[in-house]
Amino acid sequence: METGLAGKGVLVTGGAGGIGSACVRAFAAEGARAVVHYRTSRDRAEELAAEVDGVAVQADLTDEAQVDELFAQAGELEVCAAVAGFWPREDEPVWSLPLERWEETLRANLTATFLTARGFLRIVERTGRGNIVLVGSTAGRFGEAGHADYAAAKAAIQAGLLLSLKNEIVRIAPGGRVNAVAPGWTYSPMTRGELDPELVERLSRTMALRKVAVAEDIARAVVVLASDELSGHVTGELVTVAGGMEGRTVHADA
Repeated sequence: METGLAGKGVLVTGGAGGIGSACVRAFAAEGARAVVHYRTSRDRAEELAAEVDGVAVQADLTDEAQVDELFAQAGELEVCAAVAGFWPREDEPVWSLPLERWEETLRANLTATFLTARGFLRIVERTGRGNIVLVGSTAGRFGEAGHADYAAAKAAIQAGLLLSLKNEIVRIAPGGRVNAVAPGWTYSPMTRGELDPELVERLSRTMALRKVAVAEDIARAVVVLASDELSGHVTGELVTVAGGMEGRTVHADA
């Protein structure tokens, strides 16, 4: 099915990561011009950019000046897929969660997404067109014990920020849209070493489809929401890609 994305400039933040690289390849397959953002994975980002005939641009998304420079280098853009995020591996209940980690996690997820959206919308203000797809998490829907910082950041992205942006973008782009995708457990570098068979068996007990997603599952949803042809009257929506998950297991023996 035609997506109408051919020739459009698409920025994918976190483009060198698992879900990000799948999104880059999915957009490139539709003929889009991909801008691969990375923070530290230069070699992987440049290799991917060469593979899809795109460009790789470095930036720390928590640094305002670097985000401004990212958009200055990215060229003309009509889509922004805000995929970049950070999940701290250490399990820390709130009563032992250091304030430093709380603030770092919110900055790496929520603040980075805000700065990304703001930079893109400044382009939209000039061109009068553009769509955003935010990437949240099922942690933001159901919570995640031991990761309240991450869950809070993702909840803010896929609720308050999403619903505000979808109303603001139409002030500068009458057809502009903002949607979000909430991945569940997904095989990616972020979860490497976490998803052993025993854990998958336990966590999938709340899922209709008892399997962990692959990055391409998420990327396809991102592309559909970015496409005016496929989702032209869809905005402010959160699409959960989690195999029908209804919650999270609380007890190890549940």
